[in-house]
Amino acid sequence: MSRALGDIAEEKACLYLRDLGFQIIERNYTLRGGEIDIIAIKDEVLHFIEVKSGSSYDPLYNITPKKLQFVINTAQRFMQKKRLNMAFQIDGVSVQDNVCRLVENITL
Repeated sequence: MSRALGDIAEEKACLYLRDLGFQIIERNYTLRGGEIDIIAIKDEVLHFIEVKSGSSYDPLYNITPKKLQFVINTAQRFMQKKRLNMAFQIDGVSVQDNVCRLVENITL
């Protein structure tokens, strides 16, 4: 997928998350070894969100264990760098045919 299509999917995901009551903190947070598409907060829980889009099958299947480990490591480094001590979770948002779906608390 091109970067432009990824940006469009992330924008749709942000609008969807805001409608669900999330406050977007950061987008495209990058550290050496990883990137997090969206960092948001809701109900005092920090959400590190991976956005995937596609049309032929559920795009969340593209979140591999290796990708998830990169997100987890980047999330932990983000929290250390910002000196945060709060509940957090890893989520995924699929954007498929202009429909967004949130899957919360993805684990290995």
